Amino acid sequence: MSKIALITGATSGIGRATAQEFAKHGIKLVLCGRRQQRLDDLKESLSKKTEVHILNFDVRDREKVLEAIASLPDDFKKIDILINNAGNAHGLDPIERGNLDDWDAMLDINVKGLLYVSKAVIPGMTERQSGHIINIGSSAGKEVYPKGNVYCASKHAVLAITEGMRIDLNPYGIKVSAINPGLVETEFSKVRFKGGKEADSVYSGYKALQAEDIAEIIYFAITRPAHVNLADVLVFPTAQANSVTVKKT
Repeated sequence: MSKIALITGATSGIGRATAQEFAKHGIKLVLCGRRQQRLDDLKESLSKKTEVHILNFDVRDREKVLEAIASLPDDFKKIDILINNAGNAHGLDPIERGNLDDWDAMLDINVKGLLYVSKAVIPGMTERQSGHIINIGSSAGKEVYPKGNVYCASKHAVLAITEGMRIDLNPYGIKVSAINPGLVETEFSKVRFKGGKEADSVYSGYKALQAEDIAEIIYFAITRPAHVNLADVLVFPTAQANSVTVKKT
């Protein structure tokens, strides 16, 4: 029987690339996102390769999260793999000029949203005493950079939650991993810079990671033998040495 993976933030970037990678290998998919049309399009495309169920909700809405995941049909209820990918960055302001709405969005999506989805999925895993949770963090969870303040804090929280999950779920044989990318060329910067010109220059002058690169790493992680867990992976493009050091041409 094929394994079932639930992926949040599946309509773009790393989430979409991971869905496409998993579909190639016949993994059944529960794809979650806020944009219904994109979910519909993705389901139509990937249904040629595997079984797909879509859930339309915002991870910030606790009741909708719990309701949506509880509504899964029997054929999709047994979640073997959870990819907590939904996340965002808003603004790049120094702390004294930070926007409260931006702060709320980052903490609500990156931290609380991850917790809500995990809360809905973990009981099934503990009951079966099996499963694999992969939380998509960031190099920003490893270091703090100028004007990254609250975003970095949210990703530090993801790493702390991941480590706490790994400890608490250890008695159940559940794997818990963090995949922490550096610069990945997705819609991420368009959101962060609110579509401004700065977004266009973020990935110029060097070869950034692509969403597909991270998807391949995620697939590698979930296909390791039962006794192997890639607990914490930091991934940079070759041009990047840390959050503020990037070799550009």
